[in-house]
Amino acid sequence: MGSEPMDLPAAIASSDAGVAPDSDSGTDESTSEARATFAQLRLAPPVLDAVREAGYEYPTPIQALAIPLALRGRDLIGLAQTGTGKTAAFTLPIVHNLLGGPRRTRALILTPTRELCIQVEESFVRYSAHADVDVVAVFGGVPLEPQQEKLRAGVDVVVATPGRLIDHLERQNVVFDEIEFLVLDEADRMLDMGFAPQINRIVDQIPAYRQTLLFSATMPPEVEALSRRYLRKPIVVQVGRRSGVAQTVTHAVYPVARARKADLLVELIGQKGDMDTVLVFTRTKHGADRVVRHLESAGVEATAMHADKSQIQRMKALEQFRSGEITVLVATDIAQRGLDISGITHVINYDVPQQAEDYVHRIGRTGRAAATGDAYTFMSPDEISMVRTIERVIGQEIPRISVPGFDFGSVGTS
Repeated sequence: MGSEPMDLPAAIASSDAGVAPDSDSGTDESTSEARATFAQLRLAPPVLDAVREAGYEYPTPIQALAIPLALRGRDLIGLAQTGTGKTAAFTLPIVHNLLGGPRRTRALILTPTRELCIQVEESFVRYSAHADVDVVAVFGGVPLEPQQEKLRAGVDVVVATPGRLIDHLERQNVVFDEIEFLVLDEADRMLDMGFAPQINRIVDQIPAYRQTLLFSATMPPEVEALSRRYLRKPIVVQVGRRSGVAQTVTHAVYPVARARKADLLVELIGQKGDMDTVLVFTRTKHGADRVVRHLESAGVEATAMHADKSQIQRMKALEQFRSGEITVLVATDIAQRGLDISGITHVINYDVPQQAEDYVHRIGRTGRAAATGDAYTFMSPDEISMVRTIERVIGQEIPRISVPGFDFGSVGTS
C-alpha cells in the first residue's frame, strides 16, 4: 500500500515546542496560556471526564497535533522523542472512536516490549474509565491460557507484542477481520528488534481499509519503508528534532578506566545527596548482574532487569523501583523505551550505547513531565569515539567531569 510524499506545511506537520510534559499527557505552566486544552480537541465527554480525573488539562505538543487528525480518520506518522506523550496521542482518539460502537475486536496496538505493552494497556484502562471498552495485553513470559480466555471472550482492544500475538493467531484465539484501528508503536524499536516478519504476517490478516497510526522516536529508512507499505497518504506530525534530547536534562561524561566503573558508581551515589532514583544502563545482562552485586556489597539497594528475568521478576523490580524500596535499577536496553516511571532523578550510562539514537532513548527516562534530571555517561578509553559520535548526533558537546582517583591517568586503574 503506497503513500504520498510526506512533505507538509510546517504549521501542520511539526512543532518546535520542545519536550512536552508527561509520558501520557499533562501541563506545562510556562506555555499553557497559549495552548489548547483537551476540551478544545473535541474529544467525547466520557473521554474528557477520564482525562480530567487523571489530572490533565493541556495536551502535549504531539497530542495537540496528532489527536485532531486521528479523530478525522487520517493515517499519520507521529515523530517525537521518548517522554512526549505519544501513548495518549493514540489512546484518546481510539477510545473516542470506540464509544457506542459494536462489541468486537476493532483496535490492535503492536509494541516492541512487554513493559510498553503493559503501559499502553494501562493507558486504555485509564482513559476508558467512563466508556464500555475492554482491553487485553498480550505478551510473552507469562502463561498463554489467561490471555487466550480473554481473547476468546471478546475484547475491543488488543495490545500485543508481535511474537506472542503470532502464537494466538496460530491457535485461532483471535481474528482481525473487523479491525478498524492499527497502531504501530515505537516502530523503529520493533524493527531494531527484528520484528519485521512478524509485523508483516500480522498486518496481512487485517483489513486493508482501516486507520493506521505509526509512532516512532526516529525515522530511519526502514521505518519509512514500513509506513509506505501500510499507511495511506499519511500526515507526518513531528515535535522537536528527530534526534533531539530533553532540554530539562543536564548531561555529563565521566572519563573512567573500565575496571573502575563500578567503584565510580558507588562513589557518586555516596557523594551526591540527590540521587534518589537512579536508572543504570549496562550493555550486557551479566554486566547488569555484576553491577547489582557490587552495589549491594557497598550497602546500596539495587536490582537488575533484563531479558533473562521472568516477567514476574521484571514487574517486581519495576514496582520496587517505583515505590522507592530500591534506589538503583540496573537494566539492559530492554528498559530504554516504554519504561514509564515518574521521578527518575538520574540516568547513568554505565556502558556507552553502541548507537547514538540509543543515547537519546536512554536519557529520555529522566527529565520527564518537564522535570529536571541528570544523565551521566561513564566513558572508558575505548568508548571516546562513540561519545563524540553521540555529541554530533545530539548537536551539543557534553561536559567532562574528572573524579580524582578514577580517571584515565589514575594510578591502579588499568
